Amino acid sequence: MPADLAALLRESNGIEGEYGAGLIWSAKQIAFENATLRSNEDLAALYMPFDPLLFFADAGNGDLFALLPGLDRSDVFAWNHEEDSRT
Repeated sequence: MPADLAALLRESNGIEGEYGAGLIWSAKQIAFENATLRSNEDLAALYMPFDPLLFFADAGNGDLFALLPGLDRSDVFAWNHEEDSRT
């Protein structure tokens, strides 16, 4: 896990926005969502592999936000669930 995200989670364990929107998921939710995305056979048939991505937040519309922890980059990527784009 990238150091900045780990530090944020140690201090706050996620950030919740207005109306319960998960701006940054808790550590428990990060682990759950990433495990679910990687193990769901239906999703594997529809989308490119999720293995390189570490999802940590959602846009509230099905799209998710992720980091690439294996690379020395702090870029945040948006995954579009409708077209499977990663920008």
